[in-house]
Amino acid sequence: MLQNIHVKNMALIDEADVDFGGHLNILTGETGAGKSIIIGSISTALGGKVSRDVIRKDAEYALVELNFKVNSPQILAELEKMEIPVDGDEVVISRRITGSRSVARINGELVSLPVLRQAAALLIDIHGQHEHQSLLHKDKHLAILDQFSREEMASVKDALKDSYREYMILKKEMDGAITDEGKRLSEISFLQYQIEEIENANLQDGEEEQLDKAFRKMSHARQMMESVAAAHGMTGYEGASSAGDLVGRALRELSSVEKYDEVIGGLISMLTDIDGLLNDFNRELADYESGLTFDESVYHETEDRLNLIQRLKTKYGSSIAEILAHQVECQEELEKLDDYENYLSGLRMKLNQAEKELKDLSDKLTTIRRANAAVLQERIKAALIDLNFLDVRFEIHCEPLGHYTENGQDSIEFMISTNPGETVKPLGKVASGGELSRIMLAVKSVLADADAIETLIFDEIDTGISGRTAQKVSEKMAVIARNHQVICITHLPQIAAMADDHYVIEKSAMEQRTITEIYHLSDDASVGEIARLLGGVEITDAVMQNAREMKNLAQSKK
Repeated sequence: MLQNIHVKNMALIDEADVDFGGHLNILTGETGAGKSIIIGSISTALGGKVSRDVIRKDAEYALVELNFKVNSPQILAELEKMEIPVDGDEVVISRRITGSRSVARINGELVSLPVLRQAAALLIDIHGQHEHQSLLHKDKHLAILDQFSREEMASVKDALKDSYREYMILKKEMDGAITDEGKRLSEISFLQYQIEEIENANLQDGEEEQLDKAFRKMSHARQMMESVAAAHGMTGYEGASSAGDLVGRALRELSSVEKYDEVIGGLISMLTDIDGLLNDFNRELADYESGLTFDESVYHETEDRLNLIQRLKTKYGSSIAEILAHQVECQEELEKLDDYENYLSGLRMKLNQAEKELKDLSDKLTTIRRANAAVLQERIKAALIDLNFLDVRFEIHCEPLGHYTENGQDSIEFMISTNPGETVKPLGKVASGGELSRIMLAVKSVLADADAIETLIFDEIDTGISGRTAQKVSEKMAVIARNHQVICITHLPQIAAMADDHYVIEKSAMEQRTITEIYHLSDDASVGEIARLLGGVEITDAVMQNAREMKNLAQSKK
């Protein structure tokens, strides 16, 4: 349930803080007062597209924050699966928009917009003109029927998706199978060439690294020999200025004066150690120097070997391991082509088996859909009658697609006739905008009990309706609001009268700025707002009395 919405610097809203009730929340206001901004703010917070223009003039940012209390363990479990931090039953969604970017958070943690939208879909369902229009698309009809039937068909749909995936893999393999003998022989020849080329190379794992290390050393052999020889001379005992000779002279000098101060004895001891270390180092360096050789033939052999490996990497993989893996794949493919008839026979058998399994699961899904379609169409028809479609006929047609999909083999379409004697036709050919909104409301009222989403928002639900129909719509919304939180924007008094919580949205000028504010109305104030919706500019005593009677009548029908 949406407990609170906080909006700051959004379009005409300077700052607004609204607490919503748990049942039927109605928002009214003058045309242009900013009712759409409220719904737009909620959509923005839930990951909808947003423009920098929404930021209020002279403001640095816009902020929308939604505070939800989640009562459904199922939804909480889904949020945890998405690794969204949940503290108890509270979920706080916020989105901050600046001139260059937007930042979304859930319970204080940064989230991407795709994750935000996925989480939002679990918490709230917004229905506006666009959603009503979606009823014109047959895919929507399939989704509605499957939602109604989801508990019964859940396991079948999961199995069907796996079966379809396997079937498509095998079908793609069969479609790519070689049926031309000449092409098969050509492919065999090419595979044999690749296998032979790799085999002849006699590659070993780790070989390239060792060769590269040796080649690098040989490439710099001359420089290494010169530097090592120079270092050997500098640290030896043969040159007058070598380190070893100088250390030896230093020892002799100190030894000549050792008898005059005992401290010198300690220094001589340290220098003796240095002389010993230097002597050891010089011998090790001499041994290393004697091992430094350069064999031009070995150098060229190493170079050629590295070039061979590089050519094979270019053709078959980025490493020796990948080249050897490619060889194995070629061998397996060659064995398959050598015994191709048996391979094709086995593939056909697997494909036929996969298709049979897919057909069986699709048939099961069709059976479930047809059975539930019969129930759903009667319930939607009853709901439509409640919404003042008096002579309505409503049918759900289930026809074969002619091919398989991951959703089975069914084409679902809602058909309707709103006039006596007329045959049922697709919704898009019959229903007006106002009728579509009522049909969507009828669908939602039927699905409400099975819908885990706790909050429903209706915008433009009253398009093209008035009078008795408006009264019926308000009653249907009240029914939905018994088990769901409903937030509805309306301009019709019949719907406003049914409110459990009534809010008014007003636009005013303050300090040469236009601002939009939203207020929760008391019962008496709600009656006054209903009177405004009834009477327009002039609110007479008769209009007020009519509004009070309308309010009392609406509340008595709950």
